[in-house]
Amino acid sequence: MSDAGPRDAEFDRYARSYEELISEPARDWFAGVDFFHRRKMQVLFELLSRATKSPKDLDWLDFGCGKGDLLRLGVEHFRSAAGCDLSAEMIAACHGIQVKLQSTPVGVPYLDASMDLVTAVCVYHHVPVEEREPLSREIARVLRPGGWFVIVEHNPYNPVTQVVVKRSPVDKNAILLRPRESARLQRASGLTPIAPYYFLYVPAVVYGVLGGLETFLRRVPLGGQYCQVALKPA
Repeated sequence: MSDAGPRDAEFDRYARSYEELISEPARDWFAGVDFFHRRKMQVLFELLSRATKSPKDLDWLDFGCGKGDLLRLGVEHFRSAAGCDLSAEMIAACHGIQVKLQSTPVGVPYLDASMDLVTAVCVYHHVPVEEREPLSREIARVLRPGGWFVIVEHNPYNPVTQVVVKRSPVDKNAILLRPRESARLQRASGLTPIAPYYFLYVPAVVYGVLGGLETFLRRVPLGGQYCQVALKPA
């Protein structure tokens, strides 16, 4: 295994206080950490349902899984669920979840055509621009024909998101991706992107009443985050 590089060492330092480091007044007013994870999972399930795909038939990999928060929400719904991350300190918190440590930033430690779904949730803005295409090709490699690659990212078109990212010490080196850049990376890897899905318009306190607006507004590029799906040709 290669020596620790700057990114994995950085997140090793963040691991013990990660939740405190990502705390920010505007973000905390909008919702707590659990809400953000649950909304991502809901969006993913909605997209799978629209495509008549049952999670129980899918092997899922969460690339850059961190402490496994998303995996814990979804693991029981999928045929299998696994994760990988550069940071040994982060994945040490993934108790009871199948995870692997990445040996290189652009390497995915799983076999060719072994996954039906790969998610990369708020990962790419930490990846140097020159590494994004090699990483995308690696992710495409582990997908089975007909599989999905789902990028979830902060929406640079949302001004509040811009402020939150700039204030976060975890995101001090972040370079945000526009949806078209996420789609370009997927296309360059031989995948077929579909239209992005925007979400996080409605704060947690009123989501129970107004949450339906998010589905209605999903094509309006102003949500706090977006989901960019691409399919691997069958």
